[in-house]
Amino acid sequence: MKVESPYRTHYCNELRGTDEGKTIKLAGWVTDIRLISKNIIFITMRDHYGKTQLVFSDAHPEVLAQAKTLRPESVIFVDGVVKHRGKDANLDMETGEIEVVVTNVQIDSLVENLPFQLHESPNEELRLKYRFIDLRRDQLQKNIRLRFKVMQEIRNFLAAKGFLEIQTPILTASSPEGARDFVVPSRMHPGKFYALPQAPQQYKQLLMCSGIDKYFQIAPCFRDEDARADRSPGEFYQLDMEMAFITQDELFLVLEEMFETMIPKVTNKKLVQVPFPRIKFADSMEWYGNDKPDIRFDMKMKTITHLFKDSGFKVYKEMYDTGKVIKAFKVEGGATQSRKFYDNAQKEAKKNGAFGIGWLQYMEDGTVKGSIVKPLSEAEIQALKEEFDVKDGDSLILCAGDRRITGKALGQVRVWVAGKMGLLDDNILAFCWIVDFPMYEEDEEEEGKWDFCHNPFSMPQGGMEALDKAIETGKYEDVYAYQYDIVCNGIELSSGAIRNHRPDIMYKAFEVVGYSKEVVDTEFGHMISAFKYGAPPHGGIAPGLDRMVMIFADEPNIREVIAFPMNQRAQDPMMGSPAVITQQQLDELSIAVNVKEEVEE
Repeated sequence: MKVESPYRTHYCNELRGTDEGKTIKLAGWVTDIRLISKNIIFITMRDHYGKTQLVFSDAHPEVLAQAKTLRPESVIFVDGVVKHRGKDANLDMETGEIEVVVTNVQIDSLVENLPFQLHESPNEELRLKYRFIDLRRDQLQKNIRLRFKVMQEIRNFLAAKGFLEIQTPILTASSPEGARDFVVPSRMHPGKFYALPQAPQQYKQLLMCSGIDKYFQIAPCFRDEDARADRSPGEFYQLDMEMAFITQDELFLVLEEMFETMIPKVTNKKLVQVPFPRIKFADSMEWYGNDKPDIRFDMKMKTITHLFKDSGFKVYKEMYDTGKVIKAFKVEGGATQSRKFYDNAQKEAKKNGAFGIGWLQYMEDGTVKGSIVKPLSEAEIQALKEEFDVKDGDSLILCAGDRRITGKALGQVRVWVAGKMGLLDDNILAFCWIVDFPMYEEDEEEEGKWDFCHNPFSMPQGGMEALDKAIETGKYEDVYAYQYDIVCNGIELSSGAIRNHRPDIMYKAFEVVGYSKEVVDTEFGHMISAFKYGAPPHGGIAPGLDRMVMIFADEPNIREVIAFPMNQRAQDPMMGSPAVITQQQLDELSIAVNVKEEVEE
């Protein structure tokens, strides 16, 4: 049975020239008001779907009088007749070929004063305090629709592939993971606490042990950590996935097919390459200075310390002699850039911990200019040209120092240069896999002590044999994990792994970092127990939904794709959370509060 709405017959994006003469009803918000004369007012009306131009004239004096009282963001219901605008059509507006001549208006909510107008750009704190107003902006409405569409396409694809969407608990036990837990006191069990899940990691592995073959959920995750541009504090959502009897290569194919299927349905951006390139962790650190490279452009870095073994340039000779590094990358067309360009690149390097950069410009006339032309020999300048296949018109940017700092700083300079030279194409999506992460890394403070490099629950490549060999030789750096990251346009979407599902291999893996069998049983007893009762090989991944939508929406800040985000101090100014609770509530929970005085910085 169809129920006729008392508010509207159409949405504000629906009416066209073919509807001329129809009597219709619309409902929505007043967006802007144009008083043409005392006898005519034009008002743009908006709902979730679009906009329509309304005309109020002295043909209906009472209606015109009411229109004159309206303010932006007031809620109104109108009756009217569709009129074609003819030569006055607005081609930039979806309904721009028509207008509605209003014959009746009902003011449901008259807004006198707004904290800000939608065309203004107030500070973020004010936007978040009045988020219900802020969300009326066209761009935020578009972002929320995009978020829904992405989730819808993910669900459609995975369901067709035989995945089950299963919800895992929100109230769970605290686990020794990377970030701090949010804890929830138990009234029924005084002195004990639940924890909100940092991720459904253990539950999804237990599902694999339960005979579920393919699992997913759009999972809320909670971590008590600081905000970043690409991470919301407190809570975030991820596409959590796990599959039984899966290899790393098979998992990659599923994810690549999902993105290849979904992306044309949610964005006009183009995938650069499918299958996604696979880059070894060590190569990523060498070429890009990090493990989340932006590969929309080339400009790979190289370590070139060997070229300065006998250099007369004291700084570079010292780098060689002390075991430090000199790295560089080529900038095609970089010879046309000004001195100021390289001075700013220098600032970028220093901001990221380096002493600075050196640069050489190989000019079109065959001469060479730059900050390190004088201390370098002609042979070194030529060797650099050959090493990077430099053409006249190109330049080189060099950085020297500690390996880690130099790689990171020059990697940031590389991205900065690409941005300044227009190489960061927002219309493409360059995905890649980072693979072959080392299983272990040596402790920087205690010689001979080894720690897990990343995920301790990843299956070591080579299994028990690889661990036994590493223990025998002491070369723990030779053990790699079946761990992988998926990266898009320089943003890490997720880490994942083929899991260590064998108790014997898990005990051995933890033995390397000093965990006894008893400690492993205490910390991860439920997992060990499940694995002892028959666990299949399994693996998964959990791409961040918020980050995914942020990239698709071309938003630099993740809060622009979340309906009700927290601010950078993990507060919700709109709801006033976190907040003090009553003494009665504290007493019910058997909790005493001891607030430390804040120290002013």
